[in-house]
Amino acid sequence: MQVLLAGGGARLLLLAIARLSFCLGWGCGACPCDDCALCDPISATRDFEVFVFDVGGKTWKFYDWSQITTVATFGKYDPDLMCYAHSKGARVVLKGDISMKEIVSPAVRAAWIKQKTDLAKKQHMDGINIDIEQKVTFDVSWSPTCITYNRCYNYSGIADFCDFMFVMSYDEASQGWSKCIASANAPYKQTISGYDNYIHMGISPKKLVMGVPWYGYDYTCLGLSKAHVCSLAKIPFQLLPCSEANRHQVTYRIIMNWKNNSLSGILWDEKQNSPYLEYKDSNGTFHQVWFDDPRSISQKAAYVKERGLRGIGMWHANCLDYSRSSAAQEQTKAMWEALKSKQAIRK
Repeated sequence: MQVLLAGGGARLLLLAIARLSFCLGWGCGACPCDDCALCDPISATRDFEVFVFDVGGKTWKFYDWSQITTVATFGKYDPDLMCYAHSKGARVVLKGDISMKEIVSPAVRAAWIKQKTDLAKKQHMDGINIDIEQKVTFDVSWSPTCITYNRCYNYSGIADFCDFMFVMSYDEASQGWSKCIASANAPYKQTISGYDNYIHMGISPKKLVMGVPWYGYDYTCLGLSKAHVCSLAKIPFQLLPCSEANRHQVTYRIIMNWKNNSLSGILWDEKQNSPYLEYKDSNGTFHQVWFDDPRSISQKAAYVKERGLRGIGMWHANCLDYSRSSAAQEQTKAMWEALKSKQAIRK
């Protein structure tokens, strides 16, 4: 057996999709699905990955399962999700994170491997961290150039031992501001530069899955100019001039509920290829909200296809409005459809 480790962004994560079988002790009697065959691990592979993170609840019932290849569960275990995903031919993998300090200890590592393996088997998942048939994914930062608080890894070495790496192309504004102003969560040119850097290192595009954000950030403006520049209070963090104290994360669902009551409606920044909106709170303070929408995601999805990347995914699928209103259904459908955009890349 092979022990694997992952890291990147604000968390350490390993998702190893191991094809576990009934011979490992599952047995039909323990299967929670109506059809016992749905407790079998998924063996088929697809050339293009749509990698979905799910943080719990029941919104998964309304996902676009015609696209999904893998669901990484970050919420409470839901056997109904496992059964349904398997019925659609999609893998379900268990969250497996462990600190770098712990993973280097052989005793701690062995105990962690056993605990996660036993849990994956018990929950009829397609695996995690123990790789029986070398199906391994690894989450990494949006750029390999030590941009994420000086976290530097041997990315080409990691790619050699993984089926693919999930590149977390978001939270980019928190990792390199030159000025204290609000900006896009994942600006297009900066985002694709990260993939160009990975490929330039010799990593095959087929080893890279693009992660896009289905959330945005609400910035509290110290001042808001007529040119739509939202200046921020200077609250330094490490070597950066501004910290994340100036903002908080909001889901796409919430942002769409704000747009009609905003001061601006949805605006578009041509330089960053990103939408944003502005509003004033009950205290009279201006806010600027940056996010991704079908237009910005479609451009990135076009890059994925033109460059021949392994696939695309998002953090996280629960961010959309899955209510049955016509407006919500239209918005949600557009976000899922954006993942398979065929539009030309905008230079």
